[in-house]
Amino acid sequence: MKKYKWLIILFNLILLLGYFNYSVIKKEDLLKNGQLILLELAPVDPRSLMQGDYMSLRYAIVNTIGTEGILKRGYCVVTLDKNGVAHRGRFQENKTPLKAGEYLINYTSDDWNVNIGAESFFFQEGHAKKYETAAYGGIKIDGNGNSLLIGLYDKNLKKIN
Repeated sequence: MKKYKWLIILFNLILLLGYFNYSVIKKEDLLKNGQLILLELAPVDPRSLMQGDYMSLRYAIVNTIGTEGILKRGYCVVTLDKNGVAHRGRFQENKTPLKAGEYLINYTSDDWNVNIGAESFFFQEGHAKKYETAAYGGIKIDGNGNSLLIGLYDKNLKKIN
């Protein structure tokens, strides 16, 4: 019985490590091959005493809508202007219909908010001044609507390093 206990623990550990590595590989692929989209930021307070310096992100394209009538999960369909800045088209339940030039971003909603990506951007303590000029959040998306925040951009569409 003791031998089986260790085999079960080892099997679960291998399974967990396999899943973790798979998710890391998917994120790396998204970083490398994803479509860059800039989402205009709505102003928020960038400070947390417990977590250090961070900026709470709220995106302007979902700032003007309520959650009434929106499904709990789905896709925010956006179009891009010539600079790569996203403009909201609509919310839908499925990946289709999707017209040429439209992109999907997964969203979730609760009774108060619609979330379309990373809600926080953490940075090194003491660098808050540098990020105060942030006007856009840069995300990479794939064809399935998965998104990954890669940084913040200023009003001139330059990445803030």
